[in-house]
Amino acid sequence: MLTEERYAAILRLLAEKKAVTVTELTRLLNTSESTVRRDLSSLHKSGRLYKVYGGATAIDNRYSASEEDMHTKSSLFTEEKVGIARLAAGLVKRRDFVYLDAGSTTLQMIDFLTEKGATYVTNGLPHASRLSARGFKVFILGGALKATTEAVVGSGAIRSLEAYNFTKGFFGTNGISTQSGYSTPDADEGEVKGEAMKRCKNAFVLADRSKFNRVAPITFGSISSATIITGVLEDKKYRDFTTILEDGE
Repeated sequence: MLTEERYAAILRLLAEKKAVTVTELTRLLNTSESTVRRDLSSLHKSGRLYKVYGGATAIDNRYSASEEDMHTKSSLFTEEKVGIARLAAGLVKRRDFVYLDAGSTTLQMIDFLTEKGATYVTNGLPHASRLSARGFKVFILGGALKATTEAVVGSGAIRSLEAYNFTKGFFGTNGISTQSGYSTPDADEGEVKGEAMKRCKNAFVLADRSKFNRVAPITFGSISSATIITGVLEDKKYRDFTTILEDGE
């Protein structure tokens, strides 16, 4: 049996059973344990399954095209978001030129910022207001205002970004997947996120546990395009694809 045929057989079985063992696959594929383990390692690295001790499990990528408003988002996973926001804020240094994406966790981050020597650019209306109230130097992108997330989006925001080159950028996301990367339900918001991320020397995605193994309609960055800042990483496979910073490490 060719390698790709074995891969297909393994993935078909996983789709049916959600979990398989090396012994089971060795018998099914009529091959050696070492070959099965190599196959599982390759499929794990490509994000097509999750390799565990003695076998593998299917990756459960939940699909979601809906999005809560800012008030609802702010009420979810609040303790975890505070820890993530505090860790992210500590990364901002003097003379940094920072992009701050719209989102509930990036909004929390402003409460922990102390570096007045940095300059901030944001597409979040509440973010700009809070930064200004705390005495930070802040610019807001021009464009259309999306009511549910209070984010500035559209062609005007994209044109605004063309003038900027950021040292650091901090982004929210609706989904994180090893295959689909960072994703959001809204095409206009995804376009702004993607353009801003490309203009960051160092990009960081702030994500609570609910965002992992979730896919939204629009991908705005590959999994390796940013460092993930999270609370406690439950699914360790993500360490194979990008840098992870955990609150409390």
